Amino acid sequence: MREHGSVDDLERLDPQARLLVEAARERPAPPYSEMSPEQIRDAYRQRFPLLQPAPPNMARIADVRVAGSTFPLFMRLYYPSGTEDERLPWMLYLHGGGWVMGGLDSHDVLCRRIAAESGTVVVALDYRLAPEHPFPAALEDARLALADICARASQFGLDPQHGSVGGDSAGGNLAAVLALEHRDDGNLKAVVLIYPNLDCALEARSYDRIPRGSPLERQSMRMFQNHYLPIGIDRRDWRVSPLYAPSVSGLPPTLLITAGVDPLRDEGCAFAERLIAEDVVATHAYFPGQIHGFVNMGAKLAAADTANAMIALHLHAFG
Repeated sequence: MREHGSVDDLERLDPQARLLVEAARERPAPPYSEMSPEQIRDAYRQRFPLLQPAPPNMARIADVRVAGSTFPLFMRLYYPSGTEDERLPWMLYLHGGGWVMGGLDSHDVLCRRIAAESGTVVVALDYRLAPEHPFPAALEDARLALADICARASQFGLDPQHGSVGGDSAGGNLAAVLALEHRDDGNLKAVVLIYPNLDCALEARSYDRIPRGSPLERQSMRMFQNHYLPIGIDRRDWRVSPLYAPSVSGLPPTLLITAGVDPLRDEGCAFAERLIAEDVVATHAYFPGQIHGFVNMGAKLAAADTANAMIALHLHAFG
């Protein structure tokens, strides 16, 4: 699952994150970049449950087919306990996994935690994956889901004008694009971006000095992007790389979480700077010693609890 030849730079890691990286080195496995998409997905399914805490109970969970789709496209609604209002706030959540892996099950615990701690109905989308379905398939699915939630909000017990959008990694990329596209319609009140991939055109300096054994390294990120993006596409198109959007002004209040030992650190930090410079209400939560994916690793990393609490506070304040 990991690249070899990365810089051996463990001292920058949080002690708990360092233990995970060292443990990964003791159990060497083929890197993602040497696997087929199906092998990548199988490895991901086996690994992630070991890192996640016990799932919080929900009042109700409903799997729903997205209206308007010409193929089976499903979203899962997580209703937290103690929420009996008829019109609840909600967040469309788009999972990470390099646009190649992940789904409803991989991010089930995280979605439950966000719902339980924020009192928000989390709507997770099982969007189509690359390379079978390259760009813009996942983005089109996210657009359909957002439109369906707003159209059927009363049926779902949701307030159509109190929605949010969020996602991690590749899902953060999709969430950022959706937020930019819908910043003027008034339905989205908050945005949550967790170590998002915002620049598919360039490799920033944060691609260097990633310790061998980290969850995400240079070759894996290249592979994910190449699976997702068709040959010849403009990688500076803001719907591919939201960092290149002509303006981010007008975005809803945004929480941006970045990890210090992550190839995607610099593009996240650059986006946070743009948000602040263009007068968006923004919180940049920087975890200097953490690795990519840490918010999904609550069984091993205490920083995941802190990040989840920050997400809940953000949704309470603005969602």
